[in-house]
Parts: sequence; C-alpha cells; structure tokens
Amino acid sequence: MTFTRFIPVALSQRATRLLGGALSALALATLAACGSSKPSPAPLESLKPEASLTTVWSQRLDSVSGALTLASSQGVVTTASTDGEIAAFDGATGALRWRAQAKGDLSAAVGSDGRHAAVVTTDNELQVFDQGKWVWTERLPGRVITAPLVAGERVFVQAVDRSVRGYDALDGRWLWQYQRPGGEPLALATSGALGAFRDTLLVGQGSRLVGLDPLKGTVRFDVNVGTPRGTNEVERLADLVGPMARADDEVCVRAFQLSVACLELNRGSLRWSRPQAGAQAVAANERLVVGADGADRLTAWKTENGDVLWRADRFTHRGLSAPAIIGERVAVVDAEGYLHLLSSTDGRTLARIELDSAAAAAPLVANQLLYVTTRKGTLYALRAN
Repeated sequence: MTFTRFIPVALSQRATRLLGGALSALALATLAACGSSKPSPAPLESLKPEASLTTVWSQRLDSVSGALTLASSQGVVTTASTDGEIAAFDGATGALRWRAQAKGDLSAAVGSDGRHAAVVTTDNELQVFDQGKWVWTERLPGRVITAPLVAGERVFVQAVDRSVRGYDALDGRWLWQYQRPGGEPLALATSGALGAFRDTLLVGQGSRLVGLDPLKGTVRFDVNVGTPRGTNEVERLADLVGPMARADDEVCVRAFQLSVACLELNRGSLRWSRPQAGAQAVAANERLVVGADGADRLTAWKTENGDVLWRADRFTHRGLSAPAIIGERVAVVDAEGYLHLLSSTDGRTLARIELDSAAAAAPLVANQLLYVTTRKGTLYALRAN
C-alpha cells in the first residue's frame, strides 16, 4: 500500500501544527489498513480473449521510483528515469531521436513539445534541453512534482505550493508567476493539473481549475470543481489530480478523494460533477469518462451529462493506474503489471497481457498507439486489435 505518494505538504506554520495530529491519526489508520486486515486483491478473472494487445516496440531506461510523466508531441514520445536519464523516441518505430542526462535525480518529468524537453531535479532545478542538448537551468524557489508543460516556446512549472511560473523556452527568461490568493494551507504532494487548451493555460489551484493567459499569467476563468467537507485541513484536501483528460472542447479531471468533473473550456464553466473518492487521474473522450475509486472500482460516465454507463467491480484492491482510452477500448494497468483491455461500451474485459512491472505514470495514447512506462523503466508501445 502506497501512502507517501499522496502525503499532504504543509504550507504554513498553522498547517504544520494541524498536520502533526492529523497525519498521526492518518498514519495509524494507514498502518492498520496495511496490516493483517488489508483487503486482498481480487483474483484475476477467467478470460477468453475477444481482442489482442501486441507490442509494436519497447525501449528500456533506468527504473522509475516516482510518478514521472510521458510526453508526446509531433510524433515524438519523450520519457525519463528517476536518475535523470531523458530519451526521445520516434512514436511509430521506437527509433531513438536523442538521449540526454540531467544533472541530478528527478522529482518531476518530463514535459516536451517534441523539440524542447523540461525536467525538475530533487534540488529544485529546472533544466531544459533542445533536442537532447542542455540549454539552460533555473533554480526554483520550491519543490516540484508535476511535470513541466512545454508549449508555445514557453515552459510552465507548477510547484507543490500551487504557484505557477512561466519561462521563455529559448533563453530561460522568467516571465511571470501566479498563485491564487486565499488558497488552502495544505497541498497534495502528487502530480497536479497543468495543461493547455488553445491559447489558455490550465492550472489546478486546490479544487479549482484556473485558466490563465500564458503570456501574462492573468486569469481568464476560475471554476470550482467541488467543495470538500472534512473536519480539518487534511480531510479537506481536494487538489485536482493530473494529467487532465481532454474531450474535444472539454476537460475532465479528478478532485482528490472528492469527485470527477467535466468543464466546458470555451465558457469556462462546470458542466457536471459526480462524487467519487479516488486518487488517480481519469480518462475521457467525446463519449465517456472513466475513473477508479479508492478501492479500484471502475466507473464510466457519459461525457455529455455524467450519467453512469457502466461499473466494474472485478479489479478491487488491484492497485489500478489511471486509465486510458484507445479507440473503443479502455486500458488500465494494475500493481502486478497486468494490462487489462476493456470494452468502452459495457466494461467487459477483452484482453489482458503482463508487462514487466506496474505502470510508473498514467498510460498515454498517441499515434493510435498506447504508451506505458513501467517501474522497471521499460517504455512499451502497444496496439489494441
């Protein structure tokens, strides 16, 4: 059972005092849950495959101990290992485009627009590479876990304290900083919501999604995704979990342990929200949104209105990754390294294959392929047939 992956981070002295007692109680509960009474993972179901998953290519880097994110742009897939190795591959063939070595272990990686790649080290250094060649480094004022976003010749970085900074990708010039006033005193130490929609930068600020002008850092819209009702700051943590899922002109996102919601980005408004206590990101397309709760029960909702399409209870306590949608299929990886392929229509299992270990980050779909990076550092490019 992983506890530290979602541990809260104190942002003030008052929060630190509250965090002490709250984490003590939470740690005791976690230890109890991880003891002899810990629920056993549901056994693998008997399966007569109705589809197939084939490995198109695979590449190996060093192992991944944190939640490092894959990036895909312009037909290039970029990945990284915890010890700072960064590599870009042709998305279709797996041919190596370039390889680089960051100076230090990584806490957040990797963001890329197909040319520039950005990572953050455990020493809080933002390092940027141009097709594998180091170009600049900037010391950041705080810890970063969310992978940087590289877009429009800009690099955007979101720190654990929810502050967001914009830099010029070419020369490292600091452009602006944004942090929503009156935020919560605690933040969640896991990958947050940071993305782009047309000419708007999307950032999570607690349980709110804020749209920013990427050139100035000024606010275009600010939408509340949900209101937590806990009795203390720890229980009220509801940070938006990344990566967000795009569905045409909408984005769907999870608020930690609170809800799943879809927002209309053209209007900057909430379309719908449904309660679900989960910790992993969701997947979405124009037809459905899929997410797992804290016990690994999968639910699919209609993207247009949030009505439930189907539920699947057969993966309980198997430690599911964030799901991905590839065509008419839903893919999800469990903690034992099994990749399950489900029908998006009714949730039945169509195929299953075994990878070399559990997924290190949310699976990524691009170029009509499914990309998965595992804890052992293998990047798989898979095709669903």
